[in-house]
Amino acid sequence: MTNTVLEQLQGGVVVSCQAYPGEPMRHPETMAQLAEAAIVGGAIGIRAQGVADVALIADRVDVPTIGLWKVGADGVFITPTLQHAVVIAGAGASIVAVDGTRRTRPDGRTLSETVRAFRQESDALLMADVGSVADGDAAIEAGVDCLSTTLSGYTLDRPTTIGPDLEVLAALVERSPVPVFAEGRIHTPDQARGCMESGAHAVVVGTAITHPSTITRWFGDAVRGSA
Repeated sequence: MTNTVLEQLQGGVVVSCQAYPGEPMRHPETMAQLAEAAIVGGAIGIRAQGVADVALIADRVDVPTIGLWKVGADGVFITPTLQHAVVIAGAGASIVAVDGTRRTRPDGRTLSETVRAFRQESDALLMADVGSVADGDAAIEAGVDCLSTTLSGYTLDRPTTIGPDLEVLAALVERSPVPVFAEGRIHTPDQARGCMESGAHAVVVGTAITHPSTITRWFGDAVRGSA
C-alpha cells in the first residue's frame, strides 16, 4: 500500500477541501462536490477534514484521500491524538495527517508512541504535518510515511513567509528518506511550480482553489487598491 498510494500522488496537485466552522460551505456533501470538481480539473488526491467529510469523499472519489481531524484551532489540533488518527483511518483515509511537531500532544503520547500504536490499529499511512526541519527530523525518526510543510510559519519555529516556505521544503527534501509534500500559502500556479522545483513529492493547495470567501477577498482588495 505504501508505494502504491505515494506513487499515485507523486508529481501532481492534491486539493484540500475544507471549510471553517460557521461557513456556508461547511457540509460534507458540499466538500464532496468540491472534491469531485477538483478531480475533474486534474487533482490526483484530496485532503479532507472531519469524520463525515473524509468518509463521504473517500466513498465518492477514486484517488487517495488524506484525512485529518481538527480539534480546536490552537496548539496541537491537527489529528491530535492516537484515537483521532484511528477514527480517521477507519473513515476511509488512505493517509492520515497528524500534527508532526515536537510539541506536547493532548493524550500525552510522543509522536513515536503514536506511530507505533497506530501501526497496530490500521494499515493507513501516516503523514506528519511539520513546522520546521527539526520537526521533520523527529517525525522521520518516529517512523512516519511522509512529511508535509503544512505547519511551517504556524508554530514558533519559523516566521510566516509570503507564499510557501521553500527554505524548509528544500531542506527537508535534501535530508528526508520519505516523500515531502508542500503545503501552506501556495496561492498561485507559479508558487506551486516553485515547490515542485524545490523537490516536493506533490503540492497540496487548499484556499486558492476551494475557499471562495478568501479568493473573493483577494480580488476585492486588488480592485479597491487600484481605484
